[in-house]
Amino acid sequence: MELSKEPYKGTRDFYPEDMYLQKYIFDTMRRVVETYGYIEYGASILEETALYKAKSGEEIVNEQTYSFTDRGGRDVTIRPEMTPTVARMVARKRQELAFPLRWYSIPNLFRYERPQRGRLREHWQLNVDVFGIANIEADAEIIFVSYQLMKAFGAKEESFIIRINNRKLINFLLSDLLKLKPDEVYKLSKIIDRKDKLEASEFQAQVATMLADRTEAFIKLLNTKDLTELASLIPSNNGVKELLELSELLKARQIPNVVFDLSLMRGFDYYTGTVFEVFDTSALNNRSLFGGGRYDDLVGLFGEEKVGGVGFGMGDVTIKDFMETYGLIPKYKTTTQVYICPINAEYFQKADELAQSLRENGINVVVDYTERKLASQIKTADKQGLAYIICVGDEEVETGKYKLKNLHTHEQVEVLETELLATIKSS
Repeated sequence: MELSKEPYKGTRDFYPEDMYLQKYIFDTMRRVVETYGYIEYGASILEETALYKAKSGEEIVNEQTYSFTDRGGRDVTIRPEMTPTVARMVARKRQELAFPLRWYSIPNLFRYERPQRGRLREHWQLNVDVFGIANIEADAEIIFVSYQLMKAFGAKEESFIIRINNRKLINFLLSDLLKLKPDEVYKLSKIIDRKDKLEASEFQAQVATMLADRTEAFIKLLNTKDLTELASLIPSNNGVKELLELSELLKARQIPNVVFDLSLMRGFDYYTGTVFEVFDTSALNNRSLFGGGRYDDLVGLFGEEKVGGVGFGMGDVTIKDFMETYGLIPKYKTTTQVYICPINAEYFQKADELAQSLRENGINVVVDYTERKLASQIKTADKQGLAYIICVGDEEVETGKYKLKNLHTHEQVEVLETELLATIKSS
């Protein structure tokens, strides 16, 4: 049987150009979140399946996880998300940690779902979380960090919006106002979560199966964008109060593109308060990019005292699609700066000495040991995107002078061996 050259469905190979972009994305993520005092953590890609059954949601566990029984008879899952893991880690050392915590990670995650634009079976995701701050200031900071990340990737305000909602508000509407039972609340919340993925008529039909003649009034309420008007109707609701406070905090931070969206749910069952999502406004990529929210009960699942948490996850696939949509992909640039071309094997040793001298001074150098003609060596250097070549042969060794050619500008200078480092660094 002939082996396939393709990667497993829904995963990617990262050739150097792809890895360059991935590193740019990760470096940008790290740079932004670390300016706000977030520190990096990590964990195993494997977790006990019970961790996700507890709070991630039935759809995630039953339909989208890579789960198996290991040789010790334990039910194990390859992580589909990171929030349950970080909650477990916080619970494990609850008494030792100095709160509040500001943590981040960039793990790879796996979900068994249909690969499509913006969604693969494996992706990497920046996870940013605050633990130990109960007030809405932490929610505002998390959303502000999200906004700053978008700006760091080159986004303009008009290219994205930040939608906000609160689970306390939607739970009040479903449980107290509509008098739905807990299982009905769960079912309708899942329908609402799929609202943007359904045709308006299909969404109305699904809601009608549960609300009957109350459907039209409920959908009208769901489509309201006026938080102040809604607040006047239910002023005592804690979700509304938190949304009003959050809106003022975000306004004070001068974020101009925040909108209230009562239909915003977020898919995970563990959210307890604020939820938000960043949406691309382009007609070419009009979709959710990433989001998050507050979860105050996760740490308590492990038998520890509750610790309030709020955070978000930004995936590498959706941010890459966003960058492509707006022409923000950086041009590939190799990390190797100099390509040394010996004219034959006799000059390998001298080429090595020259290369090592430059490496010891911070220059990345490769030596061509193929014994090909110089033209072929130079062609390779040019194709790989290197900036400089240095040829080593009879004349160079005898005179101590080397021709340093810039393949990007086609300029060439002849300098002494002792001047090579300074010339490269000054170019």
